[in-house]
Amino acid sequence: MFVTDCRREFYDVIVSQRVLLLVASDVDALCACKILQALFQCDHVQYTLVPVSGWQELETAFLEHKDQFKYFVFINCGANVDLLEILQPEEDTYFFVCDSHRPINIVNVYNETQIKLLVKQDDDLDVPAYDDIFRDEEDEEEESENESDGSEPSDKRRRFEEEVIERTMKRRQRREWEARRREILFDYEQYEYHGTSSAMVMFDLAWIMSKDLNDMLWWAIVGLTDQWVQDKITQMKYVTDIGILQRHVSRHNHRNEDEENSLSIDCMRIAFEYDLRLALYQHWSLYESLCNTSYTSANLKLWSVQGQKRLQEFLADMGLPLKQVKQKFNSMDMSLKENLREMIEESANKFGMRDLRVQTFSIHFGFKNKFLASDIVYATASLMESIEKEGPETTNFIKALDSLSRGNLDKLHQGLDLAKKQLRAIQQTVASCICTNLVISQGPFLYCSLMEGTPDVKLFSKPISLCLLSKYLLKSFVCSTKNKRCKLLPLIMAAPMDVEQGTVIMVGIPPETESSDKKNFFGRAFEKAADSTNSRTLHNHFDMSNCFRLSSALLRSGAFWFLVLEAEDQML
Repeated sequence: MFVTDCRREFYDVIVSQRVLLLVASDVDALCACKILQALFQCDHVQYTLVPVSGWQELETAFLEHKDQFKYFVFINCGANVDLLEILQPEEDTYFFVCDSHRPINIVNVYNETQIKLLVKQDDDLDVPAYDDIFRDEEDEEEESENESDGSEPSDKRRRFEEEVIERTMKRRQRREWEARRREILFDYEQYEYHGTSSAMVMFDLAWIMSKDLNDMLWWAIVGLTDQWVQDKITQMKYVTDIGILQRHVSRHNHRNEDEENSLSIDCMRIAFEYDLRLALYQHWSLYESLCNTSYTSANLKLWSVQGQKRLQEFLADMGLPLKQVKQKFNSMDMSLKENLREMIEESANKFGMRDLRVQTFSIHFGFKNKFLASDIVYATASLMESIEKEGPETTNFIKALDSLSRGNLDKLHQGLDLAKKQLRAIQQTVASCICTNLVISQGPFLYCSLMEGTPDVKLFSKPISLCLLSKYLLKSFVCSTKNKRCKLLPLIMAAPMDVEQGTVIMVGIPPETESSDKKNFFGRAFEKAADSTNSRTLHNHFDMSNCFRLSSALLRSGAFWFLVLEAEDQML
């Protein structure tokens, strides 16, 4: 059931209990976790944190802890499956689910005892009515006649005929109801999408309780920005939520000139920015950022000789010397940096890049350290998916979580370095795929498969990295192809996952269109194809369209693709 009063129905319930936090491996989940941890620390709540990267780890974690805990908080996991069926909890176990994945499983919505859903009240959920999905069990077979003394045979026969007609009508009504139910559930469940950031939901809770701090606000901003960077929400949703957070930023960061002059080295200040859509440019060189940002790389077609020429023309139009743009941004002449955003935007408009500036927020730590919200997203995600082996599997999660604290700037800078490597690898792989025509049309969708031995292929065995690559590749392909039909197609991408086991990881990406509602049907299509082939697959990731793992032999067979095509046709 939906929680209408987060303070009374959620926080006041768990504040005096031992709580198990089950947190998914994405940046928004980490930010929501940081906010909740801060609240728990304030109120001395006893809790245990367990990172979970997929359904298998979630089930294992629950089984290991179900005897010690009765209260479980799920962050960015659990909403889109029937938790009671999967976990089989005792009746005195309670699940609080703060998850941006949509659609929410209908059983979770209408369970009024054990499952409590923490969602933003004004989210458009389109949940089917209870009576359209559930109905009380009725005895289909009734006694054909009731014994009664003194009844005439003619009365019994008439009563029998009436009962037959009544049962026939009931069966027909039930069949019609079941057909209508299947249709309603199909319409409700066929697409996956995302609702309000979980970090924003947790910040709302802190604000309602008058315990919101600037750090919490920043984590909410980073959580929202993660949804935007990962292309999980529409531009309209992003701008709407930016406006909500901007009011909180004004409230928390209002200051006069006297305060401006008394800033300390430990201060923290958040500001609204209308900044450049260039990845990590303030911590990189402007040239590298232009080359490795999907928006500029795709629009300028930098994988081609002609594209490199356009880049030189773009820089010349701005009047920026190559020597300046190729050195670190911090080392550029101050005279060039003063009006840099305006200069770049003006020239970008001439080159067809009219959306190079975007609404966002920045944070200042002390006098020197300034970061955009997207910088934090890239750094934290890169730490979480680092392929460097350092201790147990939870090491990356803990590093990423720590990097969100302002006292761990060394970890944040380490994440920025990893993010630069990741972005370079993505752009080089995109260029290679386009130049070697690896993107092919498979009827109603595009398909690209990375081969074992491809540079940086190990990086793309991770879900966030593969999704970023897929979205960057689709954007670049749309800009490069002259085929109008192909510009409107979604993309399926596969990459080697485990060479020894012969498995691949596969993701599906919706079409690259300005009007895209960011809804994804591939998760259901993959599931139907896997069920039809009776193949050994693993749909382990919380995003149903991501991390679909199957054997490379099945992928090559053609049968799986035929069934994906069939499932997609049914859904469209």
